Amino acid sequence: MRQVLQNGTTKIHEYRTWLPTSQGAEKPFAVSFQCLQGADGESLGVCVISADVTASWQARERLAVLDRASARLGSTLDVMQAGQELADLAVPLLADYVAVDLEQSISFGEGPPVGISATGSRLPAFRRAGLASIRQGVPESPWMRGEPVDVPADSPFTAVLRAGKPRLEPVLDTGAGTWIDSVPGLARRVRENGMHSIMIVPIRARRGLLGVALFVRTTDPVPFHEADLLLAEELVARAAQSLDNARQYASRHAAALTLQRNLLPRHLTGGTAVEVASRYLPADVDHGVGGDWFDVIPLSGARVALVVGDVVGHGLHAAATMGRFRTAVHTLADMELPPDELLAQLDDTVQRLGEEDCDLPDPPIAVAGATCLYAVYDPATRRCTMASAGHPPPAIIDPQGRVSYPDLPTGTPLGVGLGEPFDSVELELDEGSVLALYTDGLIETRDHDIEEGMHRLGTALAQPDRTLDDLCDIATRTLPDQAPCDDVTLLLVRTRSLNPSRVVTWALPRDRSAVRHARRLAAHQLTQWGLEGLADATRLIVSELVTNAVRHGTGPIELRLVRHRVLTCEVSDTAAFIPRPHRARTTDENGRGLFLVTNLSRRWGARSTSGGKVVWAEQELPHTSERQPVAA
Repeated sequence: MRQVLQNGTTKIHEYRTWLPTSQGAEKPFAVSFQCLQGADGESLGVCVISADVTASWQARERLAVLDRASARLGSTLDVMQAGQELADLAVPLLADYVAVDLEQSISFGEGPPVGISATGSRLPAFRRAGLASIRQGVPESPWMRGEPVDVPADSPFTAVLRAGKPRLEPVLDTGAGTWIDSVPGLARRVRENGMHSIMIVPIRARRGLLGVALFVRTTDPVPFHEADLLLAEELVARAAQSLDNARQYASRHAAALTLQRNLLPRHLTGGTAVEVASRYLPADVDHGVGGDWFDVIPLSGARVALVVGDVVGHGLHAAATMGRFRTAVHTLADMELPPDELLAQLDDTVQRLGEEDCDLPDPPIAVAGATCLYAVYDPATRRCTMASAGHPPPAIIDPQGRVSYPDLPTGTPLGVGLGEPFDSVELELDEGSVLALYTDGLIETRDHDIEEGMHRLGTALAQPDRTLDDLCDIATRTLPDQAPCDDVTLLLVRTRSLNPSRVVTWALPRDRSAVRHARRLAAHQLTQWGLEGLADATRLIVSELVTNAVRHGTGPIELRLVRHRVLTCEVSDTAAFIPRPHRARTTDENGRGLFLVTNLSRRWGARSTSGGKVVWAEQELPHTSERQPVAA
């Protein structure tokens, strides 16, 4: 007032004061001070105009809250964290206590939102996602974050869920016999903490129900009013967008993870060749699942194929592409191809799949190729042949705990299209050696290079007396504390060897006497093994396979019987021609041999070798026969 009188100006001042008529409530006012002057310009007095600006002040406060909400909401793709953000924002700006409950499937990324008009008499299940209070420890809530929430059937929550509209109760009735008594734990906390005014706002998105938000006043004596409800609705609406985005991302992440886990082998068995254990750890939620896969594929003659691969990229498309690659590897492995030839065929398959995707009118997200390591281990010779397509080399730990990484040509990743051939390396492994196949997520992180990771992995695995499951746990625990940016895959195998008494090999003469001689040798060996019941079928199989080798092959002929989980009969020669069955006509004198082998065996096939080929047939062992495959 003095400044106005002295300067002859007008000033506006805002202040807040306590009014006895409002039961001690603080209210904001705006005051205008204007100097009154006479005709001669002399100050005569001051005109003071005072106005209650509560409404405009509250409007500014609401705008400030919404501005903060825009900056804070939507900073995460985690559904539970998004619910917590809403609770943290509303306390103490709007309420003394806030709880955010999400429909149970939403918090796990399962299924679409519940239709509000379709809730019917059965209420959806809820899980507490967000909690905030002006009191330490949130004593108002009987349920902690992540726990299921009990919704009383006759509570205001039920009406909100069924109508899909918010509800304001300026004065909460906490007397005996009200709805809060249906949940004793809730009733006690309501009365102990002085909850006297509540707002319940449904969280909606895309015409679906995501959850519900509860706003409560305890220490603030002023009840909620309509302006508070409007602000709460606006906050929840903005949070609903963030929650819906997080829900959709969680749903896609869960779908990709489910697809990947269904595409990966559910049960690995190494047969008589190896003992097996594995681990798969998906990438963190910010990066999604990837295209890692691993496999153990039984082959003929007690051998086993070991596979690990990594499709470049993350997400649903990478997981689906991984499934296509794994199926292709299974198909090529059944053709008994050597590792280098298999990777060459797989490379062609990957390139064709990429070309097919590019020809689509709406092509999917491109996958920039894949890496793969393919190895074949033979327990009869303890030799392991492996080839790599841009994949890290395996770690080999001998029975004394010494760690080595073979000098394996890296090769180019699959699908790159350089056309370079793949090279194989053959190693002889001691019985009881551990072979570790892995993806780069296990050895490479943001802060550590591959060499350091390989050293860390080798150190963790250099404990030959531990079980494979223990070694898997130890190896994965050595990862840095930070969340992985790529999937982590580890396949461990411990090699076995066949007892020499279970493998018999004969060199056969290259004349007509070879067939008769082979039948006699096979029958005598089956008698020694106590497998006389298979003698007739084995003699016929041996006759057909040796006959084909004599007629169509060249060079020396070799017959081998292998007794492991099945009885395998193998005939090898130096001819590269792979036999193919065909249907003989009624007038044909020949051409029924392989048809006979097909009917006598559980399966048969042929594989190329460096010196020719091997044709093999398997028969099931009798249930009463001894099946122990490993050396004593």
